[in-house]
Amino acid sequence: MLAKASCAASYNTYEARSRDNRTPWTMALSHSVRMQDEPKHRLQEARRSAGYETPSDAARAFRDINLNTIISHENGNRAISRKAAQRYAAAFNVEAGWILYGDRVEVAGGGLVKVPLLSLVSAGNLRNQDSVTEADIERWINVTDLPSGDWIALGVDGDSMNLIAPHGSTILVNRADDRLLENKFYVFSLGVGDATFKRYRRKPLEVLQPYSTNTEHVSIPVPSDLYVFGRVRRILIDV
Repeated sequence: MLAKASCAASYNTYEARSRDNRTPWTMALSHSVRMQDEPKHRLQEARRSAGYETPSDAARAFRDINLNTIISHENGNRAISRKAAQRYAAAFNVEAGWILYGDRVEVAGGGLVKVPLLSLVSAGNLRNQDSVTEADIERWINVTDLPSGDWIALGVDGDSMNLIAPHGSTILVNRADDRLLENKFYVFSLGVGDATFKRYRRKPLEVLQPYSTNTEHVSIPVPSDLYVFGRVRRILIDV
């Protein structure tokens, strides 16, 4: 089970601390983060900063950018999915997380990344939505040395995974990594939006397995409508 967290984070405070260590693209786009806080605005700014004056220019330059799609994304008629954000990020030399979340900025040198921490309800609901909205984010946490990915954080509530992630810890989930591997750890969405953190086992039977000292927790048979939210790659524990 995953816990709901609260508290807000100030971008202005973070921006003041990190200004001197910004990567070139964050320096070029910093005014946009403050003034325009929707994904469509950040996409427009990323395109222009990359040297493409219009969506048509970008679509002509990149075979995998569809003109009608980028226009819909830029005018807000269509939500920007994580896969689309990754495609635009590669084309325009920015981070997919910045397009989607805005406040998530990587800093050169220390490798600091701001990752959105979501509630359990929001995590479960992402089965039916492509991207994280500002309303989903409980607060932001600073993390260092993360590899490239589409990262979110979730709080752990309960002891079903306490051999690796005790109650009160925070798991970092890469939504861009949804390929199931034996004995690896993932967040799954079940049914109508319930999220669960489990280990994936394929043999002898395909199950979602607890990893706990509490023997009352049992494995869950893999349902036909299983949705892989993302792979858990790091666990943060306060002592």
